[in-house]
Amino acid sequence: MPAFSLRAARPALAAVVAVLAAAGCSSFDSASRQIAGVVTPYKIEVVQGNFVSREQVEALKPGMSRQQVRDILGTPLVASVFHSSRWDYVFTIKRQGVPPQQRKLAVFFNGEALERFDGDTMPSESEFVATLDNKRQGAKVPPLEASEESLKRFAQERKAPAPKPAAAAEPAPVTANYPPLEAPAR
Repeated sequence: MPAFSLRAARPALAAVVAVLAAAGCSSFDSASRQIAGVVTPYKIEVVQGNFVSREQVEALKPGMSRQQVRDILGTPLVASVFHSSRWDYVFTIKRQGVPPQQRKLAVFFNGEALERFDGDTMPSESEFVATLDNKRQGAKVPPLEASEESLKRFAQERKAPAPKPAAAAEPAPVTANYPPLEAPAR
């Protein structure tokens, strides 16, 4: 029986490895993508800017002061020194499994009074909340405003006295004696 030579088997071994690697690459697309789809790294949620709702935009009226606009929309993301008559509100959100969202609103002033505003069509608050929850399709959006009934119930709950905790020994008052910060004057 001839002796097995590793040197003679190297070309055959290299050919077998190359064939297996090529076969593995062709099946990488379907099976590996399914596995990679299940095992994905966590991607952080990125939220930048001010969310401006349709209700906020509808509250804007020409002639409002800068402070009134700030009270409705919040502090602008961009208020340029070179364009003091323009405020820009930009909102972007990037979440895993949800297409990124970006909305822009530019507010223009004539002196201290609101002249006009221009930008993307803004969603209502409830429409925006519905786009945030990607795990529960068709889930009911919770009410975003307090009803009269819930306000009354809340007021009654606040009037009810809270139960007192069991009597515990009062801790002794802590007295601190600190050294003076400066040396006495001589």
